[in-house]
Amino acid sequence: MINAKSVIEAGKAILGIELGSTRIKAVLIDQENKPIAQGSHAWENQLINGLWTYSMDEIWHGLQDCYADLRSNVKNKYGIEIENLAAIGVSAMMHGYMAFNKKEEILVPFRTWRNTNTGQAAAELSELFVYNIPLRWSISHLYQVILDNEEHVKDIDFLTTLAGYIHWQITGKKVLGIGDASGMLPIDPDTKNYYAHMVTKFDNLIVGKGYNWKLLDILPEVLSAGEDAGILTAEGARKLDVSGNLKAGVPVCPPEGDAGTGMVATNAVEQRTGNVSAGTSSFSMIVLEKDLSKPHEEIDMVTTPDGSLVAMVHCNNCTSDLNDWVNLFKEYQQLLGIPVDMDKIYEELYNHALTGDTDCGGLLSYNYISGEPITGLAEGRPLFVRSANDTFNLANFMRAHLQSAVGVLKIGNDILFNEEKVKVDRITAHGGLFRTKTVGQRILAAALNSPISVMETAGEGGAWGIALLGSYLVNNDTKQSLADFLHKHVFGGEAGIEISPSDEDVEGFNKFIESYKAALPIEAAAVKYKK
Repeated sequence: MINAKSVIEAGKAILGIELGSTRIKAVLIDQENKPIAQGSHAWENQLINGLWTYSMDEIWHGLQDCYADLRSNVKNKYGIEIENLAAIGVSAMMHGYMAFNKKEEILVPFRTWRNTNTGQAAAELSELFVYNIPLRWSISHLYQVILDNEEHVKDIDFLTTLAGYIHWQITGKKVLGIGDASGMLPIDPDTKNYYAHMVTKFDNLIVGKGYNWKLLDILPEVLSAGEDAGILTAEGARKLDVSGNLKAGVPVCPPEGDAGTGMVATNAVEQRTGNVSAGTSSFSMIVLEKDLSKPHEEIDMVTTPDGSLVAMVHCNNCTSDLNDWVNLFKEYQQLLGIPVDMDKIYEELYNHALTGDTDCGGLLSYNYISGEPITGLAEGRPLFVRSANDTFNLANFMRAHLQSAVGVLKIGNDILFNEEKVKVDRITAHGGLFRTKTVGQRILAAALNSPISVMETAGEGGAWGIALLGSYLVNNDTKQSLADFLHKHVFGGEAGIEISPSDEDVEGFNKFIESYKAALPIEAAAVKYKK
């Protein structure tokens, strides 16, 4: 067993930081790729002028507070300061729009993946490229601001994601990991770079606008896992660690999106493997053996951090509405004067849901805090629906919300498995939905009609995943593939605890989802009439 204190003192620990939707998390790992210290900072996006955003002050305050929390925990646990590191990795929520001028000033507030105001741009680009271009992709945001004649477009000098921005600020390098880059503009799996013909088509599309830039002038350079992405500068070290203890010169791996780090954290980067992340949003990633037969609006084509083709089903909503309902039960418990244990509340409600009818007794829930492109909703209104003859009880109520949390995910994956006949050997799940043991796992297994595994380590999440990519950068002496490195040095054959779907659960979920799809006009009406 490696002594964690000596690893940190010797500067051999590796730092992974991920800026997620509700939490910024930092993880230090040792030479065996095991977590030895953590830090975190809670934050929330804001809806300002109709667009979801985080301010630049919030980004830097959150990042610095997260690192300070890590530093404090290391000092309390081991009695030492973090001064040197073996490697650093930065990850963040994918997609979105961060545009900067030559002075490195952001031109408009950061527009996150959650925004759905890019419908016209995404539709026109999908037709132009003959390729599904989702609403949240950076290229959709860029073309939408062009269509809207926003004044700032002429001044763009650099366009990147949140992970790419942080990496740039701490290294000076305008680069991006290939997985995150594939959420900006489609990646050619043969060249492991942006599709050249799409770049040309886009430049031709906007040639009449008179901008003094072309697309490749403003996009980050694409790097695969393990490639040199620069080192931590003195200025970058001060931005990260305001105490001034962290020294410059640390190698930094290519910055990645949360989807890519999720694949790494669940050992799902090989063909015929997949993973599901279910938290504020949800997405599934299935690593393909070959391209799909045609574009599908419901499926995004991205890549693993080492460039393999991935079919991604991304849902804007997952557990937020479910959590809101659970908080109502917490308030009721407080009214009765009963001490609150949130883990216990979740455990009791989730397990009770499994005693309900597999089709939820006819009850329906739409968890649309924001819009949901897969089901055609540009905006969302959380909605619970029942008719007088449905079986309305607590078990069915909770089960309806659990099944709704992965309902849209099922709709997308049904296309992959039923229409495209995609084969998958193993799907691993991680995220908040699976914190209560077996319940979310069983619901997801029924939704996808596939065995679902959950690893103990998957709870470490994307910060651990990007730390592992940092380890791959500096510890891959034998030049192994990313998949082989993970198998040999990280997971060692661990497959997790697997739950297979029961016929009854699958049949009930299928009945639920048909009612769910049939009643979508109710959700559309709520969007139209409830402001």
